[in-house]
Amino acid sequence: MAYIQPLTRQQVDAATGATLDAVQAKLGVLPNMFRTFAHSPVALNAYMQLSGLTASGRLNARQREQIALAVGEANDCGYCVAAHSVIGKGAGLTPAQIELAREAQAEQPRDAALLRLASAIVRDRGHVPTAELDAFKTAGFDDGDILEVLVSVMLNVFTNYTNHLARTDLDFPAAVKRAA
Repeated sequence: MAYIQPLTRQQVDAATGATLDAVQAKLGVLPNMFRTFAHSPVALNAYMQLSGLTASGRLNARQREQIALAVGEANDCGYCVAAHSVIGKGAGLTPAQIELAREAQAEQPRDAALLRLASAIVRDRGHVPTAELDAFKTAGFDDGDILEVLVSVMLNVFTNYTNHLARTDLDFPAAVKRAA
């Protein structure tokens, strides 16, 4: 059971309600995480703005979903892994690619480099060794890409920790690891 109960549309002010309506119009559903964010317009709007900014950046939807899966798995966020397994499929990831992303791996070398960096940021709490940053650049990325991966990681850590604190009830199909 959720520790922070998700709010209904009727329990929020007009501005928060308009944001929730926009989420529901875009996704076709209103996930519990957004209804939980609705307790704090700052939290809801921080998510919406940062999510919008990352969507307009250098990383494509598939790459952003792969990062979300890797970070969610690293932070043991069942809610986020479940949600991004569904969203990742919608972004074109296959079940095998979703499973690889959860392990911070990818079929494409550039995607694998993105996931290695995202994983290192989480693992090392931002103190990523220079050799790993250099390896990322060797894969064809630059300083701007390092920062953009960082922003995607931050967005996902924000949702992971929100769901940990709130104990958000799962409203996506549970993600189960495939047998090896």
